[in-house]
Amino acid sequence: MTAVELSVFFKPHGVAVIGASRDPQKLGHGVVRNLLEYRYTGPIYPVNPHADEILGLKTYPSIAAVPDPVDLAAIIVPAKHVEAALENCGKRGIRSVIVTSGGFRETGPDGAEREDALRRIAAQYQIRVIGPNCIGTIDAHTPLNTTFVIGMPRPGEIAFVSQSGAVAAAVIDWARGSGVGFSRIVSLGNQADVTESQMIEAIGQDGITRVIAAYMEGVSDGLEFLEAATRTARQTPVVILKAGRGRGGAQAIASHTGALAGDHAAYEAAFRRAGILQAHRMEELFDWARALAWQPLPQGRRVAVLTNAGGAAILAVDAIEEAGLDLAPLTEDTRAFLRQRVFAAASVNNPVDILAGSGPATYALCLDALLGDETVDAVVVIQTVQDWFAPISLAEVIGEVATSPLARHKPILAVIMGLASTNEATQVLHRKHIPNFAFPERVGSTLAAMWQRKQWLDALSVEPLPSKTLAYDQEMGKMTIEAGLEVLSQRNGQEAGWMSPEQVEMLLAAYHIRTPSMGLAPGIEHAVPLATSMGYPVVLKLAAEGVTHKTDIGGIALDITTPRQLQKTFKSLIKQASKHIAEKDIKGIYVQRMVRGETELIVGVVRDPQFGPLVMVGTGGTRVEMMRDVTFELAPLTREQAENMLDRTGAGRLLAGYRGSPPADRPAVVDTILRLAQIALDLPPIIEIEVNPLIVMRDGGGVQAVDARVKLDRNDAER
Repeated sequence: MTAVELSVFFKPHGVAVIGASRDPQKLGHGVVRNLLEYRYTGPIYPVNPHADEILGLKTYPSIAAVPDPVDLAAIIVPAKHVEAALENCGKRGIRSVIVTSGGFRETGPDGAEREDALRRIAAQYQIRVIGPNCIGTIDAHTPLNTTFVIGMPRPGEIAFVSQSGAVAAAVIDWARGSGVGFSRIVSLGNQADVTESQMIEAIGQDGITRVIAAYMEGVSDGLEFLEAATRTARQTPVVILKAGRGRGGAQAIASHTGALAGDHAAYEAAFRRAGILQAHRMEELFDWARALAWQPLPQGRRVAVLTNAGGAAILAVDAIEEAGLDLAPLTEDTRAFLRQRVFAAASVNNPVDILAGSGPATYALCLDALLGDETVDAVVVIQTVQDWFAPISLAEVIGEVATSPLARHKPILAVIMGLASTNEATQVLHRKHIPNFAFPERVGSTLAAMWQRKQWLDALSVEPLPSKTLAYDQEMGKMTIEAGLEVLSQRNGQEAGWMSPEQVEMLLAAYHIRTPSMGLAPGIEHAVPLATSMGYPVVLKLAAEGVTHKTDIGGIALDITTPRQLQKTFKSLIKQASKHIAEKDIKGIYVQRMVRGETELIVGVVRDPQFGPLVMVGTGGTRVEMMRDVTFELAPLTREQAENMLDRTGAGRLLAGYRGSPPADRPAVVDTILRLAQIALDLPPIIEIEVNPLIVMRDGGGVQAVDARVKLDRNDAER
C-alpha cells in the first residue's frame, strides 16, 4: 500500500458517476452537483442509460462508453447492481472506486455476502475501493467533492477520516460554520477494501495535512493499525475519537457498521503506544486538531492566563490544573512591566486580570509581555462580552501579536466568549490560525493534548523501542522458552482451558517468577505433613474442578498456624465447598506457605484479538474489579513503559511507602511485569495470565506470585 495508490481518491484526472440522476432528490444527482458546484476542474462523466444530459453534462449509457481520462468512479446504484457496476469498472481499467451504496455488511448476512463478492471482484481487477456504505471523499485543495452532502469546507490543514458517513456530513457543515479549513475529508464506510490504517498513513504523506482527526468505531487489523499509526504520528499528529467505549455503544456499533469494537482498554493502550491523542468528545477532537494544526507545541507545562474577567479566568485555571498543567509564576520583570500599563486595581499575578475597561491595545501589550516571559510556555487570552469595542478588534490584535518572533515557539489560545457577537472574531482568529473557544473550560484539555504530543516526540529520541525478548542472554532466553513449551506440552485439556496450579507454578518458575511453596492434600491426613515440611503459617485453598475464584465460595483460609487449626479448617473448607460443587469435582486442598509483604498488587496479561498481549498492573486484592485501579499496555514493553504503568495507578504510591510504611521492591515488580509480558509473547496459546495478589516485599526483598491463573486458548487445549 502506498499513498500514491490512494491519491486518486483526492486528485483524479476524471470522475465517472455511475448512477447519476436527473432527480434532485437522488444521491446520484447530489454527487454530480457537488463536483460541478465546488469547481472540480477535470472531466465529469454521469453514467445513466436513461438520460441524455444531467446538469448540462453529457450522459453516458455505461462505464464502457466513458472516454478518457477517467481514473475514479463513484457508484451510487441499488446494492443488487453494485457487483456488476464494479466489475464493469474493472473491465474499463478504472482502479479507484467509491461505493456510496448501502445494503451490505451493515444489514446482515445477505449484505455480508454481497460485500464479500465486491471484495473478490476488487481483488480480481486490482481495484482500490472506498466503502460501501459511505459518503465519499473531499479534497478542498484540488478541489474535489464526491459526496452528496451540501457544503464544502475552505482549504486548510486538518484532515478528517470517519467510519461514519453521518458524522462526516455533520463535520462538513460544522467546518463551514466555524471557518475551520480542511485538507481532506473521507468517509470509509464498511471498509471492504481501503482501511482506516491505510487511509491515515496515506493522508499523513500528502504534504498538506498538518493534523489528522478521525472518528473510529473499530480497526480492521490491530497490528497493521498500530504500525501504520505509529509511522504516521512520528511526522503528523493523529487525534482519534473512539466510539463504543461502553457495552451499549459496542452493541450499537455491531448493528451500525458491523465493525469490531474490541476491548477499549486495548485501544487506549494501542493509542498510547502509537502516539495517538485520544479525544473523548467530538468537541475535543476538533479543539485539539485546530490547536495542533495551527500552533507550535508548548516547550513546558506552564501556562499564563490573560483576562478581563475574574470568573472566566478561574474556570480556565481550574481546567488547566485539572489537566495536569501549571500556572506560570511570571518573573518580577514581567509583573513590573504590566503594573505600568494596566489599571491600578488590575492583577499582575497569573492569571493576569486587566479588568473590563481595558481595550485591544492593553491586551496587545500584556500578551507580548507574557510571550516574552521565560517562565511561560503557553498563553490563554480571555475576553468576556462588553459593549465598548467589537470582539473582532481584539481578534485582529491577537492575530498581529501572534506573528511576532516571540510567538513562534509558544502557543496562543483565544477565548473570546459567546456566540452571537463573536462569530466575526472567531472567523478572523481561525484565518490567522489561532483557535478560539466559546468557553474557557475547553483550553485545559487542549493544552494538555499539545503537551502530551511534545512529550511523546521527545521520548522517541531517548527511549529505546520495545524489544520482543527479555534482557537476558540469548542462551538463557532459549532455555526459558523451551521450559515454557515443555509445561504447555503437559496440558491434557482439563478445566476448560485453565492450567492446574502445579502447571502454573512450573510455568512461572521457568520465567524466574517466584511462588510460595505449595502442595496438594487430597485428604486431611496429607495436609499436616505438607504444612510441617514447609513451615507455619500456611494458607489453605480449595482444589476443585472449574473453580478459579475460590474466594467467591469461601474456598480460602489464611494464616493457619497450628496442626489443630489446619485440621479444623480443612474440614470446614470441604464442607463449605460441597454446598456449591459436586463431590466428584472436589480434588482436595492446596496447602501453601503463607507470605507477608508490604503491599499487594495485581499483574496480568490478556490476549486481545486485535492488538495481541495486553499487560495489566494495578492495586490488587479481592476488590480489584470494584476499584478498577488498573492500567494496561501492549506487549512488548520497555522497562520505562512498565515503570510508567505503576505511576498511572495507586500501585506506584503503595510501592513508594504509603502512610509511613517502608518502600517496597519496585524493581522486582517491574521485572515481573516484563516477564509476564514475555510469557505471552513466547507462548501464543496462552490467552490469559493473572497474578492476584502479587505480594511485594520490602525494597530488595523481591516479590512472590501468591495466587496465579493461566488460561490456554480452548482450541489449543482441545487439540
